[in-house]
This record gives sequence, C-alpha cells and structure tokens, in this order.
Amino acid sequence: MSECKSFNICSVNETAWCPGCGDLGILAAVKDALEALGKSPHEVLMMAGIGQAAKLPQYITANGYCGLHGRALPAATGAKLANEEMTILLNSGDGDMYGEGGGHFLHTLRRDIDVTLMVHNNQIYGLTQGQASPTSDIGLQTKLQPRGVISYPLRGPALALALGCRFVARSFSGDLKHLSALIQKGVKHRGLSYIEILQPCISMNKVNTFKWYKDRIFDVNANPNYDTSNRIKAMEVAMTWGDQIPTGLLFHDESGDAFHDRIPQLKQDPLVRQPAISHNTMNQLFAKHM
Repeated sequence: MSECKSFNICSVNETAWCPGCGDLGILAAVKDALEALGKSPHEVLMMAGIGQAAKLPQYITANGYCGLHGRALPAATGAKLANEEMTILLNSGDGDMYGEGGGHFLHTLRRDIDVTLMVHNNQIYGLTQGQASPTSDIGLQTKLQPRGVISYPLRGPALALALGCRFVARSFSGDLKHLSALIQKGVKHRGLSYIEILQPCISMNKVNTFKWYKDRIFDVNANPNYDTSNRIKAMEVAMTWGDQIPTGLLFHDESGDAFHDRIPQLKQDPLVRQPAISHNTMNQLFAKHM
C-alpha cells in the first residue's frame, strides 16, 4: 500500500450502487479531495458501518474498515487514539449514523475526535429497501409507512451544533467541487469535522430527487456577510428546511483542542510508537492502584 500513489489504483470499476446513485458523486469528491490534499493511500483510513453509504471504503484505494451497523465511530475513536498521524474519514448513512448509531454520534461529538465524519443523508433506508429513516420528512410514504411518516425528522447539523461540534457543514452529492472543498477543509480541521451530504436515492426515494434538491439548496458562504463563527446564527440556519435548504460551512471554530490533545499519555508520541507494556507490568500497575 505504501507504494501506491493514487486513490484510484486497484479500485473496482463497478459498484453495488444503482446507476445514478448520489453515492457515486460522493466517492468522486472524496478521491478528488484526498488527491488535492496530497495524501497517499497508506496515510488514509476509510471507515464505515453498514449500509449503502458504508460501502464507500470498498471502492477506494486506502486502508479500510467496515464495522457493525451504527458502530463505526467507536472504532474510529480507537484508531485515532492509537495513531493520530492517520487521516481518518468516516462515511455513514442517515440510518446508520442517526438511527442505529445515534448514541455513538452524540458522545463522539462531545469528545471532539479528530476525524472527518460524512453522513450521506438520502432520507430513506436504501439498503433494506426503502423504509423511513430518522431524517425522512413528515408525510413521506414508504412500504412500511403507507400512510406517511408521522415523526419529526432529525436535523443532524443542528444537533451537532447543540453538542459543541466545532466544524459543521452541509453539501450536496450533485456538486463535486463544493463537496470536495468542504472535505478538504474538514480534513485540515483539528477536531471532529461533521459534514452532512444531501444524497438522493434514485430507487427508494422518489420525492427528494436531484431536481428537488437543486431547486432548494443555496450556499450560505456565497453571502460575504455570513459569519461562520456565530454558533447561534448557524443553529438558525441549520434548522432551515423546506423551500430553501442551506449548504456550505455553517460553523467553524478553530480554537480548542481535539480529544487526543487532552490525554497526557499521548503528548509525547502516538500509541503506535510507544513501547508495549508486558502482561506482568500491567498486572503490577493494577495491583499498585487497587
């Protein structure tokens, strides 16, 4: 892997995604961003849980990990604590992250782990054939909700802001340049970078289509007066949904330390560079503090 210079080398030519799936645009943007950052495949760890979004690590030449449904964030936390020099990108769907992984989502935001978290939000469970997800709009009719969804949708960016996330952004899988730029900024940010990506599911969600999004999205950063350091304003923007849907870097705070910066044992070297402790030494340490 260390000799591989391109994120496209050894990649498969076909994916399990439907032709025209929004995930294809996300995959292209991820590769573009990593190439623009000058990263080599051996420096990158792509992580995921279960779902259509979680298949992305299988289609890019880099270190990869696919875990249990909703459980990728704990593994990403461990990987970053073990080797802070590794660039970690995590891809997850709205069901995988907000549903099965909701508890891990909340507490990883609190910890501020230095990973780039990309949540592909297609407002539906695509892998399991189209039931409503935590982000489905009220009234959306599915096979399991034939009378329409009756629960309020979860707003991921607003939740991230409420829990103190210092990098909150939203993009659209149909705009590769915009998404690539945000991923690059997210990777450079020291701390958890959260990017929600609006990603149409062309097979299971016939409402939130590419056209539906294109008719509604607007980039808040196109306004020179938009202040990305104002968390309260960003919260108001993050709750905006309907005829207009804001995208862009909603909030960014570069002050503060990432989680592993607050652990004294990691200040000297990453764990992977520290000498291993023998079993006997470990037992002695436990006995000393009992």
